[in-house]
Amino acid sequence: MHNTQAEKFIVPMGPQHPALKEPGHFEFTLDGETVTHAGVRLGYVHRGIEKATEARTWVQNLYLLERICGICSHTHATAFVLGVEKLAGITAPPRAQAIRALIGEMERIHSHLLWLGVAAHEAGFDTLFMFSWRDRETIMDLLEEITGNRVNYSANVLGGVKYDVQEKHADALRRALDFLETRTEHYLEVVKNDEMFLRRTRGVGVMSRELAEAWGVVGPTARASGVARDVRVDAPYAGYVDFPARLILQTEGDLEARFSVRIQELFESYRLIRALLDHLPTGELVKTVPRRIKAGETVSRIEAPRGELFYFIKSNGGDKPERVHIRTPSICNMSSVLSLAVGHPLADVPMLLAGIDPCFSCNDRMVLLKQTARNGAHADEWTWEQLHQHGIEYYRKQKR
Repeated sequence: MHNTQAEKFIVPMGPQHPALKEPGHFEFTLDGETVTHAGVRLGYVHRGIEKATEARTWVQNLYLLERICGICSHTHATAFVLGVEKLAGITAPPRAQAIRALIGEMERIHSHLLWLGVAAHEAGFDTLFMFSWRDRETIMDLLEEITGNRVNYSANVLGGVKYDVQEKHADALRRALDFLETRTEHYLEVVKNDEMFLRRTRGVGVMSRELAEAWGVVGPTARASGVARDVRVDAPYAGYVDFPARLILQTEGDLEARFSVRIQELFESYRLIRALLDHLPTGELVKTVPRRIKAGETVSRIEAPRGELFYFIKSNGGDKPERVHIRTPSICNMSSVLSLAVGHPLADVPMLLAGIDPCFSCNDRMVLLKQTARNGAHADEWTWEQLHQHGIEYYRKQKR
């Protein structure tokens, strides 16, 4: 698209584009090959999940919220059950809390290996893509063996977990960790030393610690810029209270550092899983939770693979929530991509986007409309007040 007024080119990317596996729309203004402005439009997979929770019981919502994200299904379920249990004044048994952390770390391995393959694909490194996705099957098979499912595990219930980790599972998991650890050492060697790969990552998209804090980025993206923030460490929950996680930190702040942090976090997940298996508490798996949750509101925070996942839950004393609000890490990290893209060649944009490990299904909470003149001369973004008023007027017309 040619902008005659500013003599610039606007290059659209998405919502259907080979560089994006989910529907998000970006517009990059270019001066030659250099990005001078970037914008994003989300909302293509808005599903109304937050509103849907108000019409479902606490138990039904557990299965609904697992479907926010296919890679973080256990993460969303854990954040929800911890919040509801806090409102109900109930703490799940120690064995259940440990199993929640164990499956959470298995899911983190699944997520990081998937991300490594996608990011490598964006760099044109399809061999690394195929290797990492092949190894990802190892952990997915074990998740299926323990829970019966490879994607939506449904391991959590209100008051605990529904699946136990038996000795045969523990033995298989230890063997898998030995294999994955060897493979991960190879991946770290590639990321740090492959000359072609370093051309796409070293010194690209540098984000200082000050910028990371100003933009509010979270998770491995923040820790690669020296921001010491990890909910597992800062505010331990579930099994992390008894099995502390270690903070993985780097200060370079470029794409290479973001790769390195995530791969090193795989080693930390292997260590945590081994510790959990060696010292898994004995006892029951679940406590009874009342059908009606007493009135109140609470906040539940946990560390998803992409960063802090934030749940606000409000109960009016009934068998359904009055309000559930979810803030996912992808929406926090998205602004950094738009800012970092400015000044970079257009060819770096897919890698910058992949560097935050975005999930568009996770962060879509809104729809942005544009008002366009009939002759197509210009388009202005509506303010929220204008959009709200337009919605009221449209509703009244429909009622007539």
